[in-house]
Amino acid sequence: MKLSDGVEQAIHSVTILAGLEDGAVLSAASLAEFHGVSTSYLLKHLQALSGAGILATVPGPKGGYRLARAPNSISLLDIVLAVEGPAPAFRCNEIRQRGPNPLPSRYFTAPCGINAAMLKAEKAYRAELAQVTVAGLIAQLGELDDGGIAARGCAFLDLHQRRSAR
Repeated sequence: MKLSDGVEQAIHSVTILAGLEDGAVLSAASLAEFHGVSTSYLLKHLQALSGAGILATVPGPKGGYRLARAPNSISLLDIVLAVEGPAPAFRCNEIRQRGPNPLPSRYFTAPCGINAAMLKAEKAYRAELAQVTVAGLIAQLGELDDGGIAARGCAFLDLHQRRSAR
């Protein structure tokens, strides 16, 4: 399974937004700059995160993005579904019933075993992502960081976060 680059960008954006001060926002351009990615591409994913209720959007010249929910209530699955959509990664098109000399429908009364196996794997994958929260990722990083990663993020936020009315 391959997820789009937007998933990685969305997860990293959500984690940095978790570090904002109360009442502050960060612009899409600042988030893109911090991660070295295209603003227009990232903006599409930020809008999807907003639509899913993960981010709140503050309009205007001092506007930007902030978390709409607490980091411990945002899972990786929430972010993946916001960016990629809810459809399963594998979609069975019943090709077993195509081609030359197709068999009668009586051979296809049971669900496709391949589809069943793929959906089972997707269910396990989604269950695993649902258990990982943004707060958990941040805590895990904190255990591994010697201070350099946190210092970089804090310095960037100090320069770029905007105070906005709630």
